[in-house]
Amino acid sequence: MLEIPKQEELNLIDKKEYRKRYREWVGRHNDEAQEFMKITKENKISWGTIVERNEQKYSTNTAILFEDTKLSYKEFNEAVNRYAHFFLSLGLKKGDVVEIMMSNRPEYIIILYALGKIGAIGSLINIDLRKLTLAHCLKLIPGKVIIVDENCFDNFNTVKPDLELSNYQSLYFLPDKSLIPKPDGFLDLSESVKKFTIKNPPTTSEIKTFDDIAYVFTSGTTGFPKATKISHYHFFGSYYLYGRSLAELTSEDTIYISLPLFHATSIGAGFAAAFGNGATIALGRKFSVSRFWDEIRKYRATAFVYIGEICRYLMNQPPKPNDMDNQVRVVVGPGLRPEIWNAFKERFNIEKIGEYYSSSESVGVFSNVLNFDCTVGCCLTRYAIVKYDYDIEQPIRNEEGFMERVDLGQAGLLLFENTGTSTFKGYTDKKATEAKLFHNVFKEGDDWFNTGDLLRDIGCNHAQFVDRLGDTYRWKGNNVSTIEVEKILNMFPQVLFSTVYGVKLPSTDGKAGMAAIVPNVNLEDFDLKKLMKIFKANLPPYANPIIIRFKSSIETTATFKLKKTKLKKEGFNIEKIDDPLYIILPHESEYISLTSEIYENIQKGQYKF
Repeated sequence: MLEIPKQEELNLIDKKEYRKRYREWVGRHNDEAQEFMKITKENKISWGTIVERNEQKYSTNTAILFEDTKLSYKEFNEAVNRYAHFFLSLGLKKGDVVEIMMSNRPEYIIILYALGKIGAIGSLINIDLRKLTLAHCLKLIPGKVIIVDENCFDNFNTVKPDLELSNYQSLYFLPDKSLIPKPDGFLDLSESVKKFTIKNPPTTSEIKTFDDIAYVFTSGTTGFPKATKISHYHFFGSYYLYGRSLAELTSEDTIYISLPLFHATSIGAGFAAAFGNGATIALGRKFSVSRFWDEIRKYRATAFVYIGEICRYLMNQPPKPNDMDNQVRVVVGPGLRPEIWNAFKERFNIEKIGEYYSSSESVGVFSNVLNFDCTVGCCLTRYAIVKYDYDIEQPIRNEEGFMERVDLGQAGLLLFENTGTSTFKGYTDKKATEAKLFHNVFKEGDDWFNTGDLLRDIGCNHAQFVDRLGDTYRWKGNNVSTIEVEKILNMFPQVLFSTVYGVKLPSTDGKAGMAAIVPNVNLEDFDLKKLMKIFKANLPPYANPIIIRFKSSIETTATFKLKKTKLKKEGFNIEKIDDPLYIILPHESEYISLTSEIYENIQKGQYKF
């Protein structure tokens, strides 16, 4: 059972202060909220109409800054149009899929907006994936066009033979610094688009707000990543919710994005929020803790997009005299932990933390629009935080068969009512879609979306994030499917049984991967070096287990499912565990024995995982 903090540690929302801030917020945002609520399935407001509006309204304003590149809104829309006409020339139409495997660069955003103008759908491939998982994502929704940029080619090439590409699929290569020539079998995308017109395509007016624009892959609880459908409405909501209501961006703002562009946070809280309000995007190639504040100052950013791990990395750096030397007034993202919240604001002189809670499935959203500390904010759609049994890993149902809400200050499983505009659009896998829904929750016939997350009710419609549940944990800002890791682990001939779960490490966000293994060889013959090679070849770095525990057996349920609850509670505490433990330390490449000295140093936070 989760330990419940003392009353004074709960950060319960003061009702009087809540009412005051709510009235002020409504005064600033009521008109636009009413406008947003009028959106229906028949509206034709889309990404395309927004970018065309921006060309007229903010023509000479800067849309994107990237290294030495600077694009005005006029230049951005013209580039989008050029790509849109190119895609039309290939015969792409509404509903067709284009797979995008690219690193951060302006063309990524341009291509996605171009697809939005013609009604095609971008399948946004996680470029950190490897082998089996990468091949799965590329094969799950075959694209008529696959775009691979120079930085991702080697990774793509390792799985290309497994993709069983048809003659109807075109491969396009997008050069970057021209360090490698155009590969055989690929067409040069940058050359192919040059001849096309910069005029707005007629297809923009045919796109409806609830049409799909992207597939975003999410690590699920049943194995390989699942593709979540994202509509124009989803990101139009981001423009209102994150851009206006939360960050209150204007055309005077510049928002810095260093997260990968396939990440839903980069899209929703980043460029959708920025472009919806005429702000400038300052784009980083990737997150670098050493370059972060230098780039913030270079671009004169007034906002940036974060995940909790970014804030933790920044806080772990030694304090500098110029920590407060920045123009940032608001940061937007999920996952900033309460224990560093106030220290982060004070150290970097940040006025507002635009924390929110959401998911790629986008059934419901909490957002800190009222600027309270240490909370994911409030939710305007119907949700419930219900009592949960941590031993059987299921919500508790009463004698009548219904679930019950937790009391104030208590933690439980977060559910969103699956109705109206908050309907779960589903995965491409229908069985996986059904597995995310609970039925007959509070009454016969109702449907609720299972987030798989624990939140704490702190009053006034506000909540605090507590933890993830089930077969998924979060590490380095990414969701890790334990089943996906177990599949790779069980491929190793020296493994008889295994189970994977997340464990908390001091001074880190999320949970590190830990694997309990029952070997089918003597322990002294178990080849940890070879196992690490298998991990590196088949898993993204963030999914590699940090800690290995060897056991002679693992308890199972009546249905032969391996029990994880006790293993999770024991963690890697060598004072309670007699089994052999191994760990891979930061910046090392091999597992070593977890000694008492290493364990003590981990508890003291001396290792920066």
